[in-house]
Amino acid sequence: MSEGKDNKYLTTREVAAFLNINEKMVYYLVNDKGLPATKITGKWLFPRRLVEEWLETHVLNCQRTGIDRSSNDGILLMAGSDDLLLQKVLSLYYKKGMGTVFFANLGSMGGLKSLRLGLCHIGTCHLLQDDNAEYNFDFAKEELDRAPVFVNFSKREQGILLQKGNPKGICSVVDLAKKGVRIVNRQLGTGTRLLLDYEISRSEISSSQIEGYQREVSRHMDAGLEVLSGRADAAPAIRAVAGLLDLDFLPLRWERYDLLIARERFFEKGIQDFIGLLHEKEFRDLAASFTGYDISLCGKMIFPDNLKMKE
Repeated sequence: MSEGKDNKYLTTREVAAFLNINEKMVYYLVNDKGLPATKITGKWLFPRRLVEEWLETHVLNCQRTGIDRSSNDGILLMAGSDDLLLQKVLSLYYKKGMGTVFFANLGSMGGLKSLRLGLCHIGTCHLLQDDNAEYNFDFAKEELDRAPVFVNFSKREQGILLQKGNPKGICSVVDLAKKGVRIVNRQLGTGTRLLLDYEISRSEISSSQIEGYQREVSRHMDAGLEVLSGRADAAPAIRAVAGLLDLDFLPLRWERYDLLIARERFFEKGIQDFIGLLHEKEFRDLAASFTGYDISLCGKMIFPDNLKMKE
């Protein structure tokens, strides 16, 4: 790598080039795999020597510990990104006698990792790629040994939750840095956090200027309750939370929220029952009870355009 060749410290872009990954994956490696880093005035810096040592000692081929239990046995295991509509569907799955569902709220990157290790049947994910157009495909290519099956669950509107009446006059991401404005954030590894960081990176502010940026909650609803209680003036989350809690909402973009399924498990009865449920009227009625969802692609397989996944 020529960029940063003689520097003791590398930038996020330089580390991404060095490791041949996209920049968003760098944040995941810091949070989940201990990539050495320090934060100065809101910017990540990486000691070059420690990065090289980390790369030499890091285990590239992690043993697949895998679950032996098939979803045919009546237990469906899911892990990944939190979603309000998904939680309703999981309850419906159980009530209809299709089986028992266990969901681990680990964020999108946590869902990908669980899928790689064979610790879940379905991973849920909404990670915006560097092209700022597609979702999830590049991250799955980086993290998984083999391309999964991608099934859409919904499109969701992401943005910033605001107190009713927007008393702090927050009209853009830049306003989050205004004096007297406090936010609560989502944790690293979540698609919501990655989107907020992307929006900050293309503005004239930095995360270090935002009060509360380091204060994190694990669920969309937790973020909404912080705003509703007045403990925060704003928080990144989906519009559905604003609708339920009667909060104001600053929209950022619509995103694709997908189900990722290992190919060898795709035709298991438990997984097919769950996907089949997404085409039933009961699910459609549930989706219609929320704001900020588009289910026009729900239950359909989707494929990356002009992208060759590892087979």
